[in-house]
Amino acid sequence: MEKYAFVHFSMNTFMDVEWGYGDVSAKHFNPTDLDCKQWVKLFKASGLKGVILTAKHHDGFCLWPSKYTDYSVKNSPWKDGKGDLVRELSDACRQAGLKFGIYLSPWDRNHADYGTSKYLTYFRNQLTELLTNYGDIFEVWFDGANGGDGYYGGARETRKVNRRTYYNWPSLFKLVKKLQPKAVIFGDGGPGCRWCGDEEGWVGQTNWSTLYKDSVWNGYPHYKELRYGHKGGDMWVPAEVNVSVRPGWFYHTSEDHKVKTVEQLVDFYYQSVGRNGTLLLNFPIDKRGWIHEIESERMLQMTTILARDFKDNLAPKAAEVTASSIRMEDEYFAPEKVIDDNGLTYWVPSEKDKKPFIQLNWDAPITFNRLMLQEFITLGQRVSSFQVEVLLDGAWKVLDQQTTIGYKRILRLPTTSTKGVRVTILSAAAVPLLSHIGVYNAPKLLVAPTLHRNQKGFVALRSSDPEATLYYTLDGTDPTSASKRYTAPFIVRTPIEVRAISADEISGDKSEVTAHLFTSDKRNWCVFPPTEETKSNDPSFLFDGEESTTYMQTQKELPINLILDLGSKQSICGFTYLPDQARWSKGIILGYRFYTSLDNQHWSLVKTGDFSNIKNHPILQTETFPSVEAHYVKFQAIRTTDGTAIAGYAEFEVLVSK
Repeated sequence: MEKYAFVHFSMNTFMDVEWGYGDVSAKHFNPTDLDCKQWVKLFKASGLKGVILTAKHHDGFCLWPSKYTDYSVKNSPWKDGKGDLVRELSDACRQAGLKFGIYLSPWDRNHADYGTSKYLTYFRNQLTELLTNYGDIFEVWFDGANGGDGYYGGARETRKVNRRTYYNWPSLFKLVKKLQPKAVIFGDGGPGCRWCGDEEGWVGQTNWSTLYKDSVWNGYPHYKELRYGHKGGDMWVPAEVNVSVRPGWFYHTSEDHKVKTVEQLVDFYYQSVGRNGTLLLNFPIDKRGWIHEIESERMLQMTTILARDFKDNLAPKAAEVTASSIRMEDEYFAPEKVIDDNGLTYWVPSEKDKKPFIQLNWDAPITFNRLMLQEFITLGQRVSSFQVEVLLDGAWKVLDQQTTIGYKRILRLPTTSTKGVRVTILSAAAVPLLSHIGVYNAPKLLVAPTLHRNQKGFVALRSSDPEATLYYTLDGTDPTSASKRYTAPFIVRTPIEVRAISADEISGDKSEVTAHLFTSDKRNWCVFPPTEETKSNDPSFLFDGEESTTYMQTQKELPINLILDLGSKQSICGFTYLPDQARWSKGIILGYRFYTSLDNQHWSLVKTGDFSNIKNHPILQTETFPSVEAHYVKFQAIRTTDGTAIAGYAEFEVLVSK
């Protein structure tokens, strides 16, 4: 299937949490305009083949009217308690021709009997409801999170279980296979497909689809093994790469500005499907019951880019396909089978050929930067290592060397012009069987570059495509291919606006313009009085131009003062504040006072106020005021969004008048 959707939508959405305790009323679940067809329309347009719905997360709230609990949609205001979200989504999937799957959390922080044998009966009953009332299920997803603190019917305690034995997994797997014989079962160790060992959108470049039988279980401590699989394993358990389009699995308004970029979404594809895995891409549904417009737009952009990358396969245009050997000289196993676009045919070299190679030759040079390889996976994953060579100036040059192939391997290579491409199998568990070779020339991914300036004044431009050419200007005009070409960080210390683009020198295509006005010279800035520097909390993080670093101030009570020595008297006209951008941000400042001083003793209040809606949108805040002279500034946090005496800064900058 290659890629399909995950959907997280439940009580957590309305309580603005990731893991609910199961202690809030069902009356909080009330989407204003739920539309499963909107979800499915986007999935279909994005080329996703199916949807897995979190029918019940750890908080125990059920998205279907389960007859075994009151904690479900039947006691919510949504559709007056007569709704069934599982039904609506499963019906929408079938109408659109998408497969439908179920996530059912084994852990239940709401149920009073969790941890006892009674809960196991309850869990089996719920699983039976889901697998008998909603048609064909293509995958059943069992989470590895099991046991811990919870509401548990009002007990409010911590309950631990042996996740290997408590649920009687063999019995549950038999139940799934009885009710849904074709369903794939997900878990750390399968038995159908496995977790990829991270939730970051990638699986190992070496990725075996096999595991050793019974060696991995839910909650497996050596989870990093799952990124690579077990070479020689006796169970077929391919990796499924689950990742969310946002930092969290559920929707939070505060993460609207943290939706994955188009470049990141494209990377997810290459680092999952392109590495012998499948991509399970999660969509947090918002309180309306919609997929937010931001991710809708970016998913369609991702789809357009991938379609463009693989639009024109140059392999079938080869003048000839040759190989080092062919098994039994049988036409059925001929080298040409790798370009016939038939997944049931394949090239088979001789068993005596220890390093077989297959070669594509063109009459005229072709230019390419993507190589797709596929084994005939019906007969197993075999290739352990291979290399790619190109014919340059009459000699073969190694372009890349990698390990596994599997169902599909896609290499992003340096753009190269050649009349010949050769793939050599360096090692394999058995006679290698290649069913497909694709050769493509993907256009450059031209997205507006990012601008970063450190405290010393060096500005660095960063592009999403390492082969794109970057141009920039310092005079306020939009850059073109005739502008200054970026080759290394450059210094900006006086107030200047930097504008930049990414461009393809061959096609002439270019990205949108990115621009940033740098006003201040921060070389001599420092926090006053000097504070202790630690590796994780360095005051210079305030000015380093990197959103990923954070400076934290912690006191017993508010207000908290941040005093900066600007090094000399400056004419200033404002400031910018970027709160902590970590997944679970701390110390977001809501209310502030801003003071200036010439001697660090006599202070003048210049501005006071609140950052409107900063809790929901912790983005860069810019405040301006009439120019004033200052040698020192004091930014005073008087209120934080969570009421704590913690002030967190990803970046802070004083704006200098031109």
